[in-house]
Amino acid sequence: MLLRAGSCTYGTYMANNDHNKAAELHENAAKSHRAAAEQHSKGDHAKGMEHSKSAQQHSQSANKQSDQAHAKSQQQK
Repeated sequence: MLLRAGSCTYGTYMANNDHNKAAELHENAAKSHRAAAEQHSKGDHAKGMEHSKSAQQHSQSANKQSDQAHAKSQQQK
């Protein structure tokens, strides 16, 4: 893997890394949403709310990371 500062390879790697982090955060949000739905369906609304709050936090982090990744991608064009 080439990671030379100022090279196109480095810039592409960093952009992909940012997008991968955003995707990971989106996946975490989805997992928390599924866990919340499962707990709510079982009638455990307190646990469901905990998972819902976690999902919201992951979603907000994912949105922020996506915006940053997009901005970096636009700068590299």
